[in-house]
Amino acid sequence: MSTEFVNLTPENIASEHLCCIIRSKKAHPGIDAKRQWLSGRLKEGHVFRKLNAKATVFIEYAPLEKAWVPIIGDNYYYVYCLWVSGSDKGKGYGKSLMEYCLADAREKGKSGICMLGAKKQKHWLSDQSFARKFGFEVVDVTENGYELLALSLDGTKPQFSQNIKRGEIESRELTIYYDMQCPFVLQNVEMIKRYCEMNGVPASFIQVDTLEKAKELPCVFNNWGVFYKGKFETVNLLPDISALKRILKK
Repeated sequence: MSTEFVNLTPENIASEHLCCIIRSKKAHPGIDAKRQWLSGRLKEGHVFRKLNAKATVFIEYAPLEKAWVPIIGDNYYYVYCLWVSGSDKGKGYGKSLMEYCLADAREKGKSGICMLGAKKQKHWLSDQSFARKFGFEVVDVTENGYELLALSLDGTKPQFSQNIKRGEIESRELTIYYDMQCPFVLQNVEMIKRYCEMNGVPASFIQVDTLEKAKELPCVFNNWGVFYKGKFETVNLLPDISALKRILKK
């Protein structure tokens, strides 16, 4: 089955599609932003492995030390995303992708693999029940229900940075931290900006554009984090204005 997959490289990244938003002709700004972000990460050991077809079937992971998340630990891989959708579900692709990551970790002498989870399954997070079948366990938690799942190969454990456990910032206005790791982020930011401008909603949009900024974030983060009235609200992208309104009503 390994011949069905392809890894992105500096040589093929310009020509290969990125799975999440597949476009054959018309350019998409989110894809362009993701491709630019990813181009800078590949040299750091970031892996994007996908089905060699027009499909949403892929895994994306990186050395934890270079992963743009406020999680700390030595010699781990961090899984940003593992996604199999549509008619490709149930064909064993997810299992093959996770097994590839695990084999890669063992080959390179890694201490383990970790990923973001939650006490209750949330949108935009990989399926935690699937991860647990491989032996992932909860190794750290936040007060607002997020969990750090890890599969340790040597008994060591990563952890959330201390900054995120406060779950608070000083600003009371809508505040969104984001980076370009996900191609859906850019259109989400633009949608929320338009609504806030049209409705007089004070808002701050803070782009996380360096590894250092990501490691020091005040919230759980995979590529997105929302605060309102000083409190952390969600790591989920807001799919529509109704989701935003629910937050602003609090």
